[in-house]
Amino acid sequence: GSTYTYLTVSRLHEVEATSGIRFRWRPFNARTIMQEMNNVPFATKPIKLAYMWRDIERRASRYELPLNVPAPYPLKNFDLASRVAVLGVLEGWCSNYMRASYRRWFVEGKEAGAEPNLSESLSEIGQVPNRVIVEANAETVGRAYDENTNEARRLNIFGSPTFVEDGELF
Repeated sequence: GSTYTYLTVSRLHEVEATSGIRFRWRPFNARTIMQEMNNVPFATKPIKLAYMWRDIERRASRYELPLNVPAPYPLKNFDLASRVAVLGVLEGWCSNYMRASYRRWFVEGKEAGAEPNLSESLSEIGQVPNRVIVEANAETVGRAYDENTNEARRLNIFGSPTFVEDGELF
């Protein structure tokens, strides 16, 4: 659900391909973490919100990424979008889902975790939307999502995107 994550998920596969670095995806509940830290994001701060959209425009331009902002924000189906990503980690298609979903969100204006973004993104990457949505709501995925969120707390992660290497946050 992080707006700045669009810039990262759109390029991460290229970093992997050119550097040999492999990233381990751990979708977590960033909203809960931020609320626990009293770190309320941009939605209720119009000046900061306007700056954020402009900042994302500048950065997207730098990387020649397509963009159409403002995008729907904040997400209403944040947890479902994240639980689908967790299932994607378990089944090996998370990064493809994230790129497809964020592209629809930031280029086409289709809210992540909601229809039609969810079904279109899953179909694009060869997944059956109805199956994925049922599985994403399963207890095993919920436990993995909670474990990822607890791991984010343990690592002192306060937002997304965040990278951790040898215990250090980036």
